Amino acid sequence: MLNRLEMMRIFCVTAESNSFKEAAVRLGISPQAVTRAIKQLEQTVGEPLFYRNTRQMRITDFGVQLASRAKDMVSGIDALFTTASDQQDSSLAGTVRITAPVVIGRRFLLPVLSEISARHPEIVIDLRLSDAITDAIEQQIDIGVRVGFLRDSSFVARSPAKVTFFSVGAPALIARVGKPKSIDDLLDLPTTGLVDSSTGRCWPWYFSDGHQFTPKATAFITDDAETELDLVLNGIGFAQVPGCLAIPLIRSGKLVTVLEDHLAPPWDLYVYRPQRGPVPTRTRLVYDQLLQTLGDPARFPVTL
Repeated sequence: MLNRLEMMRIFCVTAESNSFKEAAVRLGISPQAVTRAIKQLEQTVGEPLFYRNTRQMRITDFGVQLASRAKDMVSGIDALFTTASDQQDSSLAGTVRITAPVVIGRRFLLPVLSEISARHPEIVIDLRLSDAITDAIEQQIDIGVRVGFLRDSSFVARSPAKVTFFSVGAPALIARVGKPKSIDDLLDLPTTGLVDSSTGRCWPWYFSDGHQFTPKATAFITDDAETELDLVLNGIGFAQVPGCLAIPLIRSGKLVTVLEDHLAPPWDLYVYRPQRGPVPTRTRLVYDQLLQTLGDPARFPVTL
């Protein structure tokens, strides 16, 4: 049995979420724990708080009124237990260790982390860039950014954006060799290859219906995504490029999309942190700011 304050705290977060699962992620607890707390609170107040089925959740009118009254009360009670060190904001002092893919870190995280560092010089940012999957626990990582999937389901993770991979070429290259009309056409056309540092092989290209293509007629191979992008812009070969890099160049006409009918479903971009004990104020501040930045299409483009 939860105490009433904890039930109300869970309810207030759930009232601001799109689902019990999202509330659980924000609270760092399981969806089942959220469900139990809401049911217990509904029994306590004698009113339904949410209309819910397998596909959606909607707060009731009574729930809206209760959340409005409860939010300030819960915040007020929490403030009573604020420690002296919190009041002095010393909780911001310390290191936040972050891991991210190289390009995303350089292009999209570095500007916002620089802003945080300028506003909060007491926070030491330790940014490690690698396209290899990092063991967050072993490396003592506080926050990670990853495209694709997470191997550890215990992480507290949110997906602020999706990443679509576009097959592209420069206008000069297309004028010289033409556009591929099928995936198999790529076998006879110049391509660039991006090496996966963990395997030493080129990353495959991903297409709809689970099809993959591994570049064979590579005109140039590199292990750096920004170098590959420069090669594509110079008309060296076709490549598959993440949307966050490709979209501004496609909009400006510097790159042209090909094989649009074979576009693979987008991948999730995750911002995550290991679920281990209380979260320092400095870590939460950086985590929330990264979510806001990567969820802003003006700063992290996701659609053409």
